[in-house]
Amino acid sequence: MARKKKQPGDTLPLFGDAPKGALSDGTRVVLRRPTETRATSEYVEKNGERLRRWASKRIYFGSSSWKYPGWSGIVYNRRYPSKRVFDQECIAEYSEVFPTVCADFALYDFPDPKKMERIYDSTTDGFKLSLKVTDRITIKRYPNLPRHGVQAGKDNPDFLNLQLFEEAFLKPVGALKEKRGTIIFEFSTFYPSTGIAYEKFVGLMDDFLSRLPSGYEYAIELRNKEFLTADYLKMLESHGVAHVLNNWTRMPPIIEQIQLAGVLTGRFSVARALLKPGRTYQEAVDAFQPYDKIKEENRELRIGLAEAVQRCIAEGKSLYAYVNNRAEGNSPKTIEGILDILDQYPVEKL
Repeated sequence: MARKKKQPGDTLPLFGDAPKGALSDGTRVVLRRPTETRATSEYVEKNGERLRRWASKRIYFGSSSWKYPGWSGIVYNRRYPSKRVFDQECIAEYSEVFPTVCADFALYDFPDPKKMERIYDSTTDGFKLSLKVTDRITIKRYPNLPRHGVQAGKDNPDFLNLQLFEEAFLKPVGALKEKRGTIIFEFSTFYPSTGIAYEKFVGLMDDFLSRLPSGYEYAIELRNKEFLTADYLKMLESHGVAHVLNNWTRMPPIIEQIQLAGVLTGRFSVARALLKPGRTYQEAVDAFQPYDKIKEENRELRIGLAEAVQRCIAEGKSLYAYVNNRAEGNSPKTIEGILDILDQYPVEKL
């Protein structure tokens, strides 16, 4: 069915009463197909085909999480009866625009198999859900944060617990089947108090990665820039595990990381545009909420991601490229800017 393009002056509130002709079962609003009309947006019209074209080259652009009402009129152009229904169902609309997303929620608790099934059933064919590994596996010492309760400030007995990882993380993720993307081990900064220095970390990773089950796309994200060495990259390459190219507070920017020899350590790569180096998470939240527009363009970040795309294409590798709202204020529009840069690259390079 043809989509109606949203025109200036049209009103399509994100939340509100269900459209005429809709049925409600109390948790979902199901539109009768014969009378359904779906609005689109200038953003979708401009970028939908470009995103599909890059996905066909195994370059997958997406965001970090997806439940942002600030994207109304950009990514989300349907009307949802409530914020609760929006949170439950908007991934279906998201997946019609973007080929992938990084599920940050898995960092805080092990995946729920029923939630994985719902995501599988709700998303388009070919969609990829990447997940960050739950921090119960990746934290060496729990930070003094309320969410850690009685464990706050204590060593984590389940750090790199392979059996727990397989049972509590990999098993429920199996419900994603072919829609499972990369599995990202994000390691918070290792301070001296943790007892994890560079050589010990590399040794622990070498042992842990050698014992991981095969058949998955694993990636490692560092938060210690001094760990990013040639020997570390060679160790990852020996296991076919990707290094995550990340723009983050205390890491070299992607535009510098992508220049390192051997930085593409797997048959695929991952890039995460999170924060401008030097800026903290809370500073970005305060500056950029409610994430409805670009507030500070970061040309260096955009060019860095474009260079990552070019290098992956040149080396025949796939790329998951994730952009966070806290990079510039609105990740869909940041992705649009990167696509604009790629349009200017000579076709013969790609």
